[in-house]
Amino acid sequence: MKHKQIKVNAISYAHLVRAMIDGDKTCLELAEITGLHYVTVLQYTRELHKVGAAHISMWIPDKLGRESIKVYKIGRGFDAKRFRMSQAERQRRYRERQRFNREQRGFMGEMAA
Repeated sequence: MKHKQIKVNAISYAHLVRAMIDGDKTCLELAEITGLHYVTVLQYTRELHKVGAAHISMWIPDKLGRESIKVYKIGRGFDAKRFRMSQAERQRRYRERQRFNREQRGFMGEMAA
């Protein structure tokens, strides 16, 4: 009896596409669902996007508040617009965070005294 050989990559790719059909997903979510390495998922989604088989449905903020995490949707469509801050706006927000952190450290020091 002869068994048909199925490559692991084909199975993983099928799970990736299935997860994308089920809804919009980030590359991290797809990596967790499929068990594929994050970089592998990045490569697959970039290629799907490049050939028009997927599009960016939205951008979500990273830990620093920048809209840099792509959320992919399988199928043709238009990419969501990305909000980008100007250099001056980034610097202003950075200075505000630094000032807030200094004030918090000072407040905590007063409480300890």
